[in-house]
Amino acid sequence: MRSETVFGSFTYTHWTSCGWRRCSCLNPPSVRQSNTGSPKTRTMDTTRGSKEMVILAGNSHPELANLIASRLEAPVGRAEVKEMANRETSVEIMESVREKSVYLIQTANPKDVNNNIMELLIMAYACKTSSARNIVGVIPYLPYCKQSKMRKRGCIVSKLLAKMMYKAGLTHIITMDLHQKEIQGFFECPVDNLRASPFLLQYIQESIPDYRNAVIVARDPGSAKKATSYAERLRLGNGIAVIHGEQKTNEDEQADGRNSPPLVEHSRIMDVGVGVPALAAKEKPPINVVGDVGGRIAIMVDDMIDDVASFVAAAEVLKDRGAYKIYVMATHGLLSSDAPRLIDDSPIDEVVVTNTVPHEIQKMQCHKIKTVDISILLAESIRRIHNNESMSYLFRNVTLED
Repeated sequence: MRSETVFGSFTYTHWTSCGWRRCSCLNPPSVRQSNTGSPKTRTMDTTRGSKEMVILAGNSHPELANLIASRLEAPVGRAEVKEMANRETSVEIMESVREKSVYLIQTANPKDVNNNIMELLIMAYACKTSSARNIVGVIPYLPYCKQSKMRKRGCIVSKLLAKMMYKAGLTHIITMDLHQKEIQGFFECPVDNLRASPFLLQYIQESIPDYRNAVIVARDPGSAKKATSYAERLRLGNGIAVIHGEQKTNEDEQADGRNSPPLVEHSRIMDVGVGVPALAAKEKPPINVVGDVGGRIAIMVDDMIDDVASFVAAAEVLKDRGAYKIYVMATHGLLSSDAPRLIDDSPIDEVVVTNTVPHEIQKMQCHKIKTVDISILLAESIRRIHNNESMSYLFRNVTLED
């Protein structure tokens, strides 16, 4: 059967007495041919041989795991994942996974990210050594995705993590809005990088009454394409605005000692001549807004909100330029440190994030934080992979800039 998906609500085609009909529901049916030759509507079969599904979850985000399992009409499998007295992680799978497809739901909770990684790796290896047929890691927020480029004498940590996940036994990865899309190339297994932009666009259309008077704001020039994509799909005629410049020195510009001259008595100095030009230091201007936001709703879009200081500084500038409402929208709401207090004291009217990571404590501390549920997208991706269906429909009308 071919299923069609519309983000926010799913449309399915199924058999009725009058023929094939379309209906919208949260739990997709799966159609199989009956003995009489006529199709019937049934729920997804998770109990037949190698197609049996087992959903397991770590301790990072149990609420999201329960939401996904309820949409799939499948229980969360029994597994004991705990921290021992010596701070080591212990995992025991308490049901058979032999020749079954296992889906490990584990995101990165900012408060305990390293333990979350070890839980995922040990759970995957436990399933691998228990003869599971497929082990799919459902990781809505991939940890260490910000460390995907070489910086000074560091390393590309996301590449290391990708190798560890593959070696642990993961045969497929489902994630969402990678910080750098090139991270997909670090994995030696298939990676489906889902997008949350349709859900955020739907929130704008349904929850911001005067969104036609909005202008999408890119927090930095690198996000201009993403902002343009949002503005085009919302059919906004106000264009976009771009925030340029910084108020403080970037840590990339801090001296790390590599330019220090060596001691003369212990080195051989070579004259490079006059042909090598001197490297000019990079100087960024004070923070400024390129574009008209006066009398409009300013909506800043990004893939994650971690340290909110830069968002608060941008919001203050937007307020000075005449924006009468300021929204911040992102997929991953890490909201580290004292983010709730900074948001509460800032000109930002609302911060909208999805539930890829848990942030209930932050919501209790700041009423401006709103959550969009994306469990239906993750559940649908699991259903399609499990039934060997195409994933391309989940990326329909999604641009590379998202």
